Amino acid sequence: MKNYLVISFLVGALFFTSCEKYLDVMPKTQIPEKEQFSTEQGFKDALTGVYISAKTLDTYGKELAYGTIESLISSWDVTTNTADQQLGLFNYGDDRVINRFNRIFERQYSTIAHANAILQNLETNKSVLITSGLYELIKAECLAMRAYIHFDLMRLYGPVPEDPTKGNKLAYVTNFDREINAHISYDAFKMKVLADIKEAAELIKAVDPLLTYSMAEVRSPITSGTGSGFRPTDTFFAYRNMRMNYYAIRALEARANLWYGNKEAAYVAAKEVVEAKNADGSQKFKLATGTEYSATNYILTTEHLLGLYAFDMAKSYTGNFGNATYKKGTSATTIRNQLYGNTGTDFRESSLWNIITLANGSTNNVIRKYWVTADNVTNATDYKQMPLLRTSEMYLILAETAPFAEGVNYLKTFRTARNISNIANPQDYPSLVLEVIKEYRKEFYAEGQAFYAYKRLNAPKAQVLFVPAAAVVNYLLPMPTVETIN
Repeated sequence: MKNYLVISFLVGALFFTSCEKYLDVMPKTQIPEKEQFSTEQGFKDALTGVYISAKTLDTYGKELAYGTIESLISSWDVTTNTADQQLGLFNYGDDRVINRFNRIFERQYSTIAHANAILQNLETNKSVLITSGLYELIKAECLAMRAYIHFDLMRLYGPVPEDPTKGNKLAYVTNFDREINAHISYDAFKMKVLADIKEAAELIKAVDPLLTYSMAEVRSPITSGTGSGFRPTDTFFAYRNMRMNYYAIRALEARANLWYGNKEAAYVAAKEVVEAKNADGSQKFKLATGTEYSATNYILTTEHLLGLYAFDMAKSYTGNFGNATYKKGTSATTIRNQLYGNTGTDFRESSLWNIITLANGSTNNVIRKYWVTADNVTNATDYKQMPLLRTSEMYLILAETAPFAEGVNYLKTFRTARNISNIANPQDYPSLVLEVIKEYRKEFYAEGQAFYAYKRLNAPKAQVLFVPAAAVVNYLLPMPTVETIN
């Protein structure tokens, strides 16, 4: 089974006895593993496949963006006796909820398996990678994606950080074979996450064009004619906004260290991202402002340190938000007052939501974050990206990890970008953290990050906005049954 990679590749290497279909750039073709990794193009296609696998509906294409992960914190109005209602009640024993988490778990480890297959073959077939820097680039991206997905598995299924003795132990899978992978301690898992991130950053720093060129330049490479800018000899080094790049890896390092309580390390990593400069001295990663919202760039791609390209985002929006499957309220009142505090100025409050009327006459308040035009667009105006890491998160991490006065300034800078000036500044550190968590809820609505923020701080029920009165907040998910029965 291991000899065929593209469609049927080894998922039994993880925990399972079944084979998972793998969506690659050639979805109707089986390619033997030996042939797949016999050329540079084979390695490139395989790496592209890792990102395609990561954006399936079971993970970052839906469930870990605006689906299951948001239902856990009751971001949407739900129908009685549905999986989403039970998620909001933290009823992890419901069969439909169990199935949701099983699928997420399987797909995440499935994507890890493919990254591991590439890493294994990089060492045995390194000689076929003759393009300068390609080996380092591919290895770094695979290591970083492996760390990213493992870390999210721990954030979702693992312990609350303040008490790592309670909760599941998970396996950190680095092999691509049938070897059984032992569940390891929280600390051992942490060390593996951070080690993969560290190695990835070291490998990619010397070859990533994003350190030399701006994000706009690498997003729109020059492939013919004259003109100045990024002119790669191999376009595989372009479009760094949709692949693990050096700054995305540093952002992941900041996120992970914050989770693990290493605030100084989180501060250093996040600050490097925020203070990065282009060759002309301009800021490499800026916070979005009203300009983006006016241009209907509701997903704020200008802030994306890493986003997954979603060619079918327009269709997905229609099928999930355009029909009000995911909505919050029948008017703007709930969101405006409870989420944003009725500031009257916040760009998110005024631009990010829309009242739609369905054929049955019902009015529904839906988020526009994933609305995009289906028309042909240029690279600069193609907003079809699912965000995984954003500049705004780095400012919130800095607000929480910097010395108090500096942290308040980072929060003020962030709020100014969102057109908020009429909220008093926090006067002590606990108040600052509470304000930061409120901003996580506002900023990452329908992106999946707010649940993790609540869990990281073990937030009590009173702090979890929109939680039902009947709910008993429980951040400790059971181990998926697909893992325990196979």
